[in-house]
Amino acid sequence: MPSGTVRDVPASRQEIPAAPEGPEVGPPGGPPPGPGSDAPRGEDRAAEAGDAPGQQAAGGRQGTSPIHVLTIVGQIEGHISLPSQNKTTRYEHVLPQLVAIEQDPDIQAVLVLLNTVGGDVEAGLAIAELIRSMSKPSASIVLGGGHSIGVPIAVAADRSFIVATATMTIHPIRLSGMVIGVPQTYEYLDKMQDRVVHFVVANSGITQERYRELMFRTGELARDVGTILVGRDAVREGLIHEVGGMDRAMSALRDMIARGKPGRP
Repeated sequence: MPSGTVRDVPASRQEIPAAPEGPEVGPPGGPPPGPGSDAPRGEDRAAEAGDAPGQQAAGGRQGTSPIHVLTIVGQIEGHISLPSQNKTTRYEHVLPQLVAIEQDPDIQAVLVLLNTVGGDVEAGLAIAELIRSMSKPSASIVLGGGHSIGVPIAVAADRSFIVATATMTIHPIRLSGMVIGVPQTYEYLDKMQDRVVHFVVANSGITQERYRELMFRTGELARDVGTILVGRDAVREGLIHEVGGMDRAMSALRDMIARGKPGRP
């Protein structure tokens, strides 16, 4: 495996040095990873004291609703801590929450709220795989943006929604840091890309050919390769189930609670 960082942060936002290692993705215009920092970071550090964001049930006080709300915001942090000015979602906080949701008999469904610029590939896929494998109904809403590795997380839910003004960026992963100029480097990147593509295709209505076409499109982004889908475009491409917000997502979850979780292929 070659040394370096796999991510989707565009060249236009490279003013912060990249993390030295760990596969990551992020969209055009999103803040790139930077060197590690042990400084407290508000919401992210609060989770270490047992008060992680997104741990409330829908409706206010803990336990007042059978629907648990999970937020995925900012940049998805992987094995390297990001600078204190970056708003992040830490995978080591989200994964235990998902396990707790699955085991809690009082929680009947989970609602995932997404407004993320992307982040670490393997951390994002880990979150997506756990959501995908839950026995309880799940729904996701893309708010603002669900870019790069945020796409697999959005499509991992049983029902996916996107508000009309939200966007989703589809583009290739990339490698920063030290790059060894050998064929194995490209093979590694290609295998990493395949993992993302196969997950998205398996859990949405888009075909692999169309997804790759959008991923490698040129001419749409000024300083990057890829495609930006706005609201209804994501639904038209088969990536997201429907345009809608809180009311539609909550209605779908209540219906799944009443009828049972839909079967997966």
